[in-house]
Amino acid sequence: MELGTWLLYSAAALGLSLTPGPNGLLALTHGALYGLKKTTFTIAGGALGFVLVIALSLFGIGALLAASAQLLIVLKWVGGAYLIWLGIQVWRSPAIGSTPKATGPLVTRTVVFRQGLLAAVTNPKGILFFVAFLPQFLVTDSPLLVQFAIMTVTFVGIEIVTETVIALGSEKIQPFLAQFGTRVNQTFGAVFIAIGIALPLRG
Repeated sequence: MELGTWLLYSAAALGLSLTPGPNGLLALTHGALYGLKKTTFTIAGGALGFVLVIALSLFGIGALLAASAQLLIVLKWVGGAYLIWLGIQVWRSPAIGSTPKATGPLVTRTVVFRQGLLAAVTNPKGILFFVAFLPQFLVTDSPLLVQFAIMTVTFVGIEIVTETVIALGSEKIQPFLAQFGTRVNQTFGAVFIAIGIALPLRG
C-alpha cells in the first residue's frame, strides 16, 4: 500500500472512530464507572471484535450478509437485543462513586472484555460498512493479504487510541460525575437502550 493511500485510509478510519457508536459509548461508560485500567479490557475486547468484523468483511462473509435480507434482519435484532440488555445492566449498576470499583460481577475483567467484544461483532452495519469501505483502498496488483493486514492493524490501532482517550477523559471527570449518582448510569443506560431499539428498525 502506497503512503498516500495509507494516509487517506488512516484519515477515513479516524473519522469513523470519532463517529459515535456502541464501542465508543461503552469506553466512555466504563471509563467513568471503572476507571482506565479496567476499561483497557473493554477496549481490548472491542479491538478483537473489530479484527473479526474486518476479517469477515474482507473474506466475503460481509457480501453474503449484504445479499441475504433475512440474515441481516436476524443479526440486526440480535445486536439490538444485546445493546438493550447492556443498557439495562448499566441503568441498574451502582451509582458512580458510591461503591468500590472492584465490587460486583458486572466489573470483572472478563465481563467488560466480553461486552467490548460483543458490542463490536453484533453491529451488522459495521460489517456492511467495511464491505463498502475497505475495497476503495485496495490495489489489485499488490498482495491482498498484506493490504488486509495493514488495513486491519491501522484501523484497530486508531480505534484503541481513540477509545483510550475517551475512557481517560471519563476517568478524569469521575469526581464531577459522581455527584449525579444514579442519573449518570440511567442516562448512559438509556442511550444504549435507544441504540438497541433504533438499530433493528433502521434500514
